[in-house]
Amino acid sequence: MPIELTFEMMVVLAVLGITVVLFVTEFFRIDFTAILVMIALGLLSQFPGLENLADPSRLFEGFASNAVISIIAVMIIGAGLDKTGLMSKVASTILKYGGKTEARIIPIISGTVGIISSFMQNVGAAALFLPVASRISVRTELPLGRLLMPMGFCAILGGTVTLVGSSPLILLNDLLVTANEALPEDSQMEMFSLFSVTPVGLALLVSGILYFMLLGRWVLPSQATKEEGSTGQSVRDYLKRIYGLKSDLVEVVVPEGSILRGQTFADIMLAHNLYIVGSYHRGQRWFTPILTTKVEDPCRLAILGRRKVIEDIADVYGLKVLPDLDIFAEPFAPTVAGVAEVVIPPESDLIGKTARDVLMRKTYGLGLLAIHRAGETLSLVETPDHEAVNVSQEPFRSGDTLVAFTAWDRLARLTKDRNFVVVTSDFPMEELRPNKMFWALVFFAISVSLILFTDLRLSLALLVGAGGMIATNVLRIDEAYEAVSWSTVFLLASLIPLGQAVQNTGTAAWIAEQVLIVLDGWPIWGLQAGIAVLATVFTLVMSNVGATVLLIPLAVSIAVAAGGDPAIFALTVAISTSNSFIIPTHQVNALIMGPAGYRVMDFVLGGGIMSVLFLVVSMTMMNLIF
Repeated sequence: MPIELTFEMMVVLAVLGITVVLFVTEFFRIDFTAILVMIALGLLSQFPGLENLADPSRLFEGFASNAVISIIAVMIIGAGLDKTGLMSKVASTILKYGGKTEARIIPIISGTVGIISSFMQNVGAAALFLPVASRISVRTELPLGRLLMPMGFCAILGGTVTLVGSSPLILLNDLLVTANEALPEDSQMEMFSLFSVTPVGLALLVSGILYFMLLGRWVLPSQATKEEGSTGQSVRDYLKRIYGLKSDLVEVVVPEGSILRGQTFADIMLAHNLYIVGSYHRGQRWFTPILTTKVEDPCRLAILGRRKVIEDIADVYGLKVLPDLDIFAEPFAPTVAGVAEVVIPPESDLIGKTARDVLMRKTYGLGLLAIHRAGETLSLVETPDHEAVNVSQEPFRSGDTLVAFTAWDRLARLTKDRNFVVVTSDFPMEELRPNKMFWALVFFAISVSLILFTDLRLSLALLVGAGGMIATNVLRIDEAYEAVSWSTVFLLASLIPLGQAVQNTGTAAWIAEQVLIVLDGWPIWGLQAGIAVLATVFTLVMSNVGATVLLIPLAVSIAVAAGGDPAIFALTVAISTSNSFIIPTHQVNALIMGPAGYRVMDFVLGGGIMSVLFLVVSMTMMNLIF
C-alpha cells in the first residue's frame, strides 16, 4: 500500500530543506544552526498533528547518545596520548620518512589512519591523529586544512575495509539474519566474513588517497586558519621582523678529531657571532646548554645564526651542515620551543647582575639572544645598525626586554617568577608528561581490546580508557574538559533529533518509496546504483545506523523482485552509508571542521567529487568481486 504524504512529513521536509540551506550559506555557525533545528523540532512537536516530530521528554537524549559519548571519550584519549609526547614522536617519525612536502605527507597520514580505522571506529582513528596532523602542520608550515580533510575522508573510507570498521557493517549480518526469516529456503543469504569486504574497502581507500594526491591542490582549501600558527613563532621570521636579526636554526655535525674540541661554547659564539642553543653527545641531548660547556667530539650542535655564515665556518673547521634539523627536530619544533620575550621589572633581584652571574641558561632555561633597551637592541650578532655586544656580560636594568630562545614549558614556569614579566603570550602552556606514557598506552590498549574482543558498548569501552588516563594523572580532569571540542558535541547531539524525526514520521520511508517508483523497470545494476545513491542521501541527514536499518529490508525486497542477489544489495547499503562527505554531519567531518577552520562549501567541493568517486569505485568493485 502506497505511503501517503502527510502534513507532518511536509513539515519535516521543510525543516530538512531549511537546515541544508543554513548549512550551505552558513548564515549562522553550523553548530548553532543544529541547536536551532533541535529547538524548532521541540517547539513544533507541541502543535496538534506534529507530535511525532520529537518527544520533548527525550529531545536532549542526543547528548547522552553512544556516538556523542564515544567522541568525547576518544578526544580525551587522544589528548592523553598527546600529553605524554607520544603523538609528537609519531609526527617526527612521519616527517623523518615522509619528508615535508604535501605530496608525501598526505598519503602517509591518510593511509595510516585508514588502516587503523579498519579495526576501530573511524572517528576514534581520526581523533587520535588530529594532534599528529596539527604538529606536522606547524613544523612544515602546511595549512592544517590541507591535511585534515584527506585524513578525515580516509578515516571514513577505512571503515569499509573490514566488517568491524563501521557501525553499518557491524550491523550487516544481524540484519541479514532478520531478513532471511522472510525469504524462502532457496533465497537464504549467507553471512559475510570479517574480510569479505576488504577488496572493496581497500579500493575505496586507495582511490581516496590518489584523489587528494592528484586533485588536492584544487579541492583543498589553501588559506591558513586562525587556529594555525598559534603554537609558536618562526625563529628566523620573528627575529628578523622585530629586531632585524637574520638567523636560521641549523644542525651541525662536529666529527671526531675536530679542532673545536675543548673550546667553550662561549668562545665559539663570541668569535663567530652566533648562538649555540643545543648540543648532543653520546646519546645525551642538552637544551640551551651552559656557555662554559666545552665541545666534545663527535657531537652535534644546534646553532642559531645566518646559514651562510654557519656554512662558511663549517668549511673552515671541517663540520657538516645538515639541510634540516634531525636530532633537534623534536625539541626545537615550534610546538616545543621558540623565541620569547621577558621583561625585567623594577623589583627584580636580577637588576645589576649579568646572564653569566645568574647562570641564565641553567637556572631559567633562557638562551639569551638580545636585550632591547631604550630603543636600542644589544645583540651578540652584528647587524648593519648595531655592533656585536657580549650580552651575557651586560648588567640587567629595570625595564630591559630580554629576547631568549627557550622551551615553552620552562617559559610557563617563569610566569610565576617575580624576577620576570613574561611578555610572550601565544605559546602553548602545556606541561608534557613523558613519565606517564606507560599508563597512557596501557589504558589505550585496554580500550582497543574491549572494542575488538568484547561486546561492550563502544562508548563505555572508550570511557574506560579515558577514565583510566585521568585516574593515573596522564590528564587532569580540567585538561580533559579542555580537550573536548564542545562545538562538535553540540553539532552532532543537536542533529540527532532531526534524524529521528525523518524516521519516526515516515518521511524516510516515503522518500524511499518515491525513489523505488522512479527505479521501477531499471536493470539490476541500475537498481543497485539507485539504492547506493539513496543510502548516500539518507546518511547525510540521519545516522548511518538508522539509514542502514531502514534501507536494508527495502534493498533485499527489491533484489528478490528483480532477480538480483539480495546479499549484495544489502552490502551496497551498508557500504554506501559511509559515503558521507558533502556536508559535515558525519562524526569525523564534524570533528575536523573546527580545528581546520573549514566552511561547509569546502566539504561541498571536496566531498562532492569524493562522493561520486565513492559510488563509481564501490559499484565497480562489488560487481567485480561478487
